[in-house]
Amino acid sequence: MSTKFRRALIVTFVLLLAAAFAPAAHADQTSKAQPFIVGGHDVSIGDHPYVVYLVDGRDHQFCGGTLVEHDTVLTAAHCAAAVRPYELGVVAGRQDTRMADGIEAGVRSVWLAPGYQDPTAGNDIAVLKLDRSVPYRPARLPSGGDSDLYRPGTEAMVLGWGRLWEGGDKATELQGATVPVMSDSQCIQAYGSYEPDTMMCAGYPEGGVDACHGDSGGPLVVGDILVGIVSWGDGCAKPGKPGVYTRVATYSDHVESLLVRLRG
Repeated sequence: MSTKFRRALIVTFVLLLAAAFAPAAHADQTSKAQPFIVGGHDVSIGDHPYVVYLVDGRDHQFCGGTLVEHDTVLTAAHCAAAVRPYELGVVAGRQDTRMADGIEAGVRSVWLAPGYQDPTAGNDIAVLKLDRSVPYRPARLPSGGDSDLYRPGTEAMVLGWGRLWEGGDKATELQGATVPVMSDSQCIQAYGSYEPDTMMCAGYPEGGVDACHGDSGGPLVVGDILVGIVSWGDGCAKPGKPGVYTRVATYSDHVESLLVRLRG
């Protein structure tokens, strides 16, 4: 491990300790940097078994996540930091949040991307190591040869249990919506703080389809490849305001290295 990366990890753990003793807060109660699925439809957890959701100490769903191994979840850093680690839980294999099927797991450890401060500044990615293995198929991480997945116009699907419209009720069943990847120039035009190296955006210029509050941390997939993590945006499905996602390919090597260490 390089000295630079070791120092970054130390900073990360300091941030994590600070989050652990901060007052608990729901991720969908913060500023407009919290995104909200609008314009979606019911989809089957059987078709997307890697999708999970996060719960707080009161068992309330507040964010999404993605299995990348049977005992490891990728989510947004702002979701992982919103609740004290010992109050954080993950529900896998559950279609309907009102039901009791699937598996509820605790979180054994949390890794936040070095340099994370705020979703709009990038590095909005976290790795959760579960306290048990779950029997559901993980999603794939993008590799260096998957650059076409980020080509403008590529159709991707965002998944989650968030609000069905801005200010509306949360979904009780898993929702999915297809959104096209947008060019970096379009994203920069929509948001001055957009950072192409760590972010991507997806949506329609006219709006109408988007992630919404409660979908934060959930997956944006092309097939079964996790290309993005719901991160932030301005409201839900507004014209000219696409959803902004963490660009997972930027972090694939670091995440893969971390997964190897976690297996040890």
